[in-house]
Amino acid sequence: MRKSNHMKALLIAGASALALSGAAQAAEETSTIEELVVTAQKKAESIQDVPIAVSAFSQDALEKSRIDGGPNLVLAIPNVNFSKGNFNGYNFQIRGIGAKLVATSGDAATGIHLNNAPLISNNLFETEFYDVERVEVLRGPQGTLYGRNATGGVVNLISNKPSDRLEGMARAEYGNYNSIKLRGMINAPISDAFAVRLAGAYLKRDGFGKNIVTGNDADSRDMYGYRASVRFEPTDTFRAIVVYDKFHEDDSRSRIGKQFCSKDVGPANVGGVAFSAVPLIAQVQRGLFSQGCLATPVNSPDIFGTVNTQATLGGLFGALGGFQTGDAYAGKIQSRDVRDIESNFDPIYRADTDIVQLHLEWDVTDSLLLTSLTNQSRNRLYNRQDYNRYTPSVNFNATPNPVNALAAVPGYATTIYPTLFPGGVVKDPQNGNYNRFTTSDIASNSDKQFSQEVRLQSSFDGAFNFNVGALYLDYSTEGDYYVMFNTGTAWYQVNNLLNTGNPNCTTGNGCVGIDPNKDPNRSGHNYFDSHAPYSLTSTAVFGELYWEMSEDFKWTLGLRWTKDEKEQRNFAVTLGVPGNSALGIPASGLIGPPPGTKAVLAVEFEEMTGRFGFDWKPELAFTDQSLIYAFYSRGYKAGGLNPACSQNCTGLNATFEPEFINAYEVGAKNTLLDGTLQLNGTAFLYDYTGYQVSKIVNRTSINENIDAEVRGIELESIWNPIQPLRFNASIGWLDTEITGGTSVDVFNRTQGDPNLVLVKASSTANCVVSRTTAATALSISNALNNPFALLGVCDGAFGPANDGVSVNLKGKELPNAPEFTVSLGAQYTVEMENGWTALGRVDYYHQTDSFARIFNSAADKLEAWNNVNLTVSLANADNGWSVEAFVKNATDEEAITDTYLTDDSSGLFRNAFYTEPRTFGIGVSKTW
Repeated sequence: MRKSNHMKALLIAGASALALSGAAQAAEETSTIEELVVTAQKKAESIQDVPIAVSAFSQDALEKSRIDGGPNLVLAIPNVNFSKGNFNGYNFQIRGIGAKLVATSGDAATGIHLNNAPLISNNLFETEFYDVERVEVLRGPQGTLYGRNATGGVVNLISNKPSDRLEGMARAEYGNYNSIKLRGMINAPISDAFAVRLAGAYLKRDGFGKNIVTGNDADSRDMYGYRASVRFEPTDTFRAIVVYDKFHEDDSRSRIGKQFCSKDVGPANVGGVAFSAVPLIAQVQRGLFSQGCLATPVNSPDIFGTVNTQATLGGLFGALGGFQTGDAYAGKIQSRDVRDIESNFDPIYRADTDIVQLHLEWDVTDSLLLTSLTNQSRNRLYNRQDYNRYTPSVNFNATPNPVNALAAVPGYATTIYPTLFPGGVVKDPQNGNYNRFTTSDIASNSDKQFSQEVRLQSSFDGAFNFNVGALYLDYSTEGDYYVMFNTGTAWYQVNNLLNTGNPNCTTGNGCVGIDPNKDPNRSGHNYFDSHAPYSLTSTAVFGELYWEMSEDFKWTLGLRWTKDEKEQRNFAVTLGVPGNSALGIPASGLIGPPPGTKAVLAVEFEEMTGRFGFDWKPELAFTDQSLIYAFYSRGYKAGGLNPACSQNCTGLNATFEPEFINAYEVGAKNTLLDGTLQLNGTAFLYDYTGYQVSKIVNRTSINENIDAEVRGIELESIWNPIQPLRFNASIGWLDTEITGGTSVDVFNRTQGDPNLVLVKASSTANCVVSRTTAATALSISNALNNPFALLGVCDGAFGPANDGVSVNLKGKELPNAPEFTVSLGAQYTVEMENGWTALGRVDYYHQTDSFARIFNSAADKLEAWNNVNLTVSLANADNGWSVEAFVKNATDEEAITDTYLTDDSSGLFRNAFYTEPRTFGIGVSKTW
């Protein structure tokens, strides 16, 4: 747990700013802050009247601050963090509460909503905001007002709806990287009862980096979205709105940033025992005592090194078959340009989303409103890229390395090898024909969702009111995560030839099916495929009761009952599994569940949660208006089902438990200085039980639960000291502490104990043995002249073996939870002749350091970072024209937002995720 004097300094700075306000107001006419209306409590009210920690942004505010999309929200909201995830997701984290688990059945901690409808799968990471009425971000557990519960908070994007005005807007923007952005909107009232609104956005730009191999752009954008809305209001008491929202992307977006690796070449000796006197044998032996990449800080001088392939599954296959001699990336250093990649092919990124919503409102009486919200969505996503994103420095052997597992097979070196792999070229259907180590991965999914929410809320004149509702949600998804590597295909082709006579067989006993398709279709056993179709059925009843004890004091009691039913089809990973008719195992295709497990895994969670508290509007001598509130709330996020593993994995839990948060929060919202200053603050304490976090073990994700405490303070302020000048500030302080638990850090299994040695298993998972056991195993390997004898160490063949030293997690911080986040903004407006207005704005953001994982090691530390956005605009409200110039990330900072640690069999490299580089441009808009 960190201690800091920063909060004191920030509070002093805030007090100083308030002290200066009187002098500033005397200089020039003051200007009150316009009211921002939100629907955080399912009714329209001023944000200053809402007893919830909520930040809200209109379309105009988003554009002025250059908050183009979901990832940019982090720049304006206290105690919020955002990073892309390793696969197709992201982590939008509020107050330290996010999604650090890897599981299809895992729920997000932050609920993403479009027009109040929950979206389990969404494009918050990819798409940009356009034609929105506002974006609301609620912090803290939610569930008694929103149809889908969330432990961290809620992001609610509310689109503009059709109005009774004929109006339109067109905007064109051009920037560096040949960026072209187009946006438009037209609103047309058809009759007194009908109105239609159409809006759209288009973005196309060059890549932020280059693919050094192909010479093409990497991480480009080519995407569009459009939205059609129809309003039908036949009577004064009934309203219906239909919304269709479309998103499409097809480009070279890089799902992952740079790969981090400080190469681990292996020890010089083991317990004083030297490696074999035969260099080729010693080379293989030493590689089996390497973990691939060392656990070094992200700013290490050698962080752009390359993985030692001898410590990977692909490298082991290369050694077994004699395809590769030593490390395929020996001496290789990556480009230090964090935007560039080195890949045989350009990244492929395709996303497609369709959302249809029907919103019905009926004024049952003057005091009762019945609302129905129906939502249907469909998402498809496909991404393919190079798994390592750099090419080897050492080619495959034209004749096999004599130290291989098939050396005793007659004709292997003279006939079989040169016939199958002429010149060392491996013919891999998925990766192409190459004479060097080649890998790629695919993350794809297709899902659909239906939800129906019904609410009834009152607006009686008396002391009591209510807002109650019910939700039914049905969600299903089916997808794959493939990892394809040509040494694996080559190894299976050799064995298929020996066992069946056909290297590319697809049927028969002893055959490891080779998928003949470039795009895999789950038929092959020559690649890794995690396939786990998943479905969720969630039902809930929720609501709040309000008692207005007096004109200025109100009690709120909220309750929620939730039932989550989850099912996951259980398919074992088929990599390397041969056909076996006696056991009913086909040579190709899916093979069903691992032995001893069910074909369909199911889990059910049923919980009662809620919140209770008050809000009070006292008349204070030093404020124009104040709202003070205090609440206790209990948040819940369902547990789930761990991903499938291989046929021979044992001892892994099939499920993980739910999360619970007991949240205590007090806050105040104040309007001061004749409406020119808003100053809001909140303090909170969370008792966090069952935080869900994952680590990759034996090529599958294992999700664990730990407990923690979270405490923090948030300040938000807007100040208009004089008519043309406005300041805004958001400051968050966060202190997170894990309260107990232990776990093995797979990145540092020995924890520096000199009496322990890490060694590879036959699956290339890592284990830990005593130095004596490791030395004994190496001595026997030397005596046998067989480096592959070491593959039995983790099976206990030479002495006890275990997973490693457990780390005590007590006192460590939650990941991605920086102690401070600071957002500061200032804008100045100048009124000119002929109706023109000039505006200049600067926004500054700072985030202190944090950690990528719960172990809080030096390798986990993410450095503090800053961001500066600049905007200058010239607008004329009378004729509707405006011109704008902007710079985002003006200092061109390369900030790392998170890292993802791969598993032992990949060599424990880390994938890093970065903020975008500096971008600038000019835009022209016309409204009418």
